[in-house]
Amino acid sequence: MAGRLKMDRRDFLKTGATGLGGFAVLHANVTRPPDAPEKFESTRILGRSGIRVPIVSMGVMNTDNPQLVRAALDAGYVFFDTAQFYQRGTNESMLGEVFKGRPRNSFIIESKALMTKDQQTGNYGPDVTEEAFTKKIDVSLKSLQLDYIDIYYHQHAWTKEATLYEPILSALQKAKQAGKIRWSGVSTHRNEPEVINAAVDSKVYDVVMPAYNFRQQHTAEVQQAIARAAASGLGIVAMKSMGGNRGGAYHSAQIDAKAAIKWVLQDTNVSTVICGFTTFDQMTLGLSIMKELTLTASEREYLRDTSLEAGWYCQGCGVCIGQCVSRLPIPDLMRAYMYVYGYRNVVAAQDLVLSLALPDDVCGRCGACAAVCANGWALQDRIRDIARLRDVPPSFVA
Repeated sequence: MAGRLKMDRRDFLKTGATGLGGFAVLHANVTRPPDAPEKFESTRILGRSGIRVPIVSMGVMNTDNPQLVRAALDAGYVFFDTAQFYQRGTNESMLGEVFKGRPRNSFIIESKALMTKDQQTGNYGPDVTEEAFTKKIDVSLKSLQLDYIDIYYHQHAWTKEATLYEPILSALQKAKQAGKIRWSGVSTHRNEPEVINAAVDSKVYDVVMPAYNFRQQHTAEVQQAIARAAASGLGIVAMKSMGGNRGGAYHSAQIDAKAAIKWVLQDTNVSTVICGFTTFDQMTLGLSIMKELTLTASEREYLRDTSLEAGWYCQGCGVCIGQCVSRLPIPDLMRAYMYVYGYRNVVAAQDLVLSLALPDDVCGRCGACAAVCANGWALQDRIRDIARLRDVPPSFVA
């Protein structure tokens, strides 16, 4: 995914300084009130938080390069997304070092905590407590070396029950009251409409982060849920905008990344798109999107044609789980498969696979696979392939 850089850092910063069209002015005014005049198309209001955010923000999951993050800050990016388990806990720590010494109102940081759930039902057991989630928040604060985190997410919920799980809601509310976080959110990779609507009904969450892209087969339902959430005052932060592209998220031979991101931003209810930049060129692409959002006729035609291809993106429909003799968590396994073959992030894929408590002999009891994929994938082959990561020492891929 990283690829060869075509410009050095000095050239990039020259491009960035002009490419934002004055966007860097937000550095000193990240928390300006919602009624402040919006001078640039490159910003939108993040729901009831009232803060203006760039329409393109940096996801740090796939990079461990602090110089890249510093370059993004210097160029005018102000919104950064991480999670406690990214890069086995080192991602937050890396960002903490980068942010050290910078004015606290010059950047927005969001992080997330993932709790163990039943892989078949998606719901939590009694071991997931308010205290356990609160400890996650405290660890993130320590790693980031901050007094507060702007947005903290209940990560990867995919049922209404999990989204409304009272111990986690209570932990988020108390953390907000204590000043540890400013706003609370929930993120979801699958069953997005149910999670988004539950977030609205909770009256607790301030932000939702759904997977949202042109390859989703239930786009209308996702858009309807997003519209309801935005109308109720929730901020919408979109992710997975590339739809699991082959060859890496920004691999130009496989997808027009600019068109994919612009497609999401045609929905004005979306405040910002989290994009996993790993090179200076990719960050420059983000700057260009901030200047011009209109989809060209060729981009529309391209997206229409490409939407018929599955790429590496699992729809998360869950139908395959009920068909699987072993009730394997196939959507999560397909997400791990995307992390390897799409993102080239073997660490994230292995961590996900190891968290799933798979049986020793994956697919060993089966002849022909009974599970049928909506994307037409040969599920048994992909499951056996990605399950091999269990046999690789974690230190080898770190």
